[in-house]
Amino acid sequence: MSLAPAARVGDPVEAIATPALVIELEALERNIAALAGWARDRGVRLRPHAKTHKSGEIARRQIAAGAVGVCVQKTSEALALADAGVNDLYVSNEVLEPARLAELAELAGRVRLAVAVDSALGAERLAQALRVRGTMADVFVEVDVGQGRCGVAPTAAGALVHQVVAHGLRFAGLQAYHGRAQHLRAPAEREAAIRHSLALARAAQASVTAAGIACPLVTGAGTGTYMLEGTSGLYGELQAGSYVFMDRDYADNQPSPGAPVFEHALFVKSQVISAGAAHAVVDAGHKSHAIDSGLPRVWGMDLEFANGGDEHGLLRRRPGGSDLPALGETVWLVPGHCDPTVNLHEHYIVVRGGLASGRVEAVWPVDARGCIR
Repeated sequence: MSLAPAARVGDPVEAIATPALVIELEALERNIAALAGWARDRGVRLRPHAKTHKSGEIARRQIAAGAVGVCVQKTSEALALADAGVNDLYVSNEVLEPARLAELAELAGRVRLAVAVDSALGAERLAQALRVRGTMADVFVEVDVGQGRCGVAPTAAGALVHQVVAHGLRFAGLQAYHGRAQHLRAPAEREAAIRHSLALARAAQASVTAAGIACPLVTGAGTGTYMLEGTSGLYGELQAGSYVFMDRDYADNQPSPGAPVFEHALFVKSQVISAGAAHAVVDAGHKSHAIDSGLPRVWGMDLEFANGGDEHGLLRRRPGGSDLPALGETVWLVPGHCDPTVNLHEHYIVVRGGLASGRVEAVWPVDARGCIR
């Protein structure tokens, strides 16, 4: 069953049914413009990660602001966003299943497509799928630069790139992303991690050059470290994604000097449905917001949010903090992690004019919701 949106265009904020996923539009627009301007001023390409928002509307707005296209992690995400009108997509993840590769090969006939590989088998299967469909895609070789997840060792990059080219694929550059560095809290910690990543990425680039192949681009970076990769002289493209919404976890990072300040733009609207002597209960639990990166923050109130289970959140007072809200009162939550929170909802309720007195300007579908393949 598909649920009707929690509000209609023109409704006041107070009419939005809870729980609901709400975008504060002016903040979103400022975030999109801020990173686009930062990248443009430094002469680096911006390819935001759409796994954050899973929205054709937001992707198109990012591209209109100057992004060259967007990244996704799953084949089904690429298909959903292509259907939503996005025509430059990079699957920055390995795909080995023949059925998914066949879908990507077909998609390559509709949009400009890139795919990451980190194995000879991945390159071989991708090349075969593209040959069957008579299409072509860009290929990035993924290098492990500290994440400890996917990617070949830097010294092995040249050998894999050689196989990519030998299969007739179009080598587009290196994928070099260090995800764990994004959430190191202190700027000095992030700088040290990326300094190590840069050394590994340069070694990979040298390995490719030693194989007699030009390396046209190094792409990667995230919301926590893009300012380091973007000023390194090595990276030509940035993949930050969460900056559009700025969830609680990223906001917990100590800011990097000179970097743009992004605003919270994504909220879960909830309301108090029960109250006790020392707590209040809101109607937004695990089904409304992801908790893999910690619990949400209560926006505009100095209250502790505690885990109340699937359907409920518990609010408690802090010493000297805000009074508990009354029954029926609205409580705005900033999700701990935006990406999986978005995946729980079918629609964004888009508000212009602020959370206190704004109105619903649009209702956007979460186009790639549930796209896990």
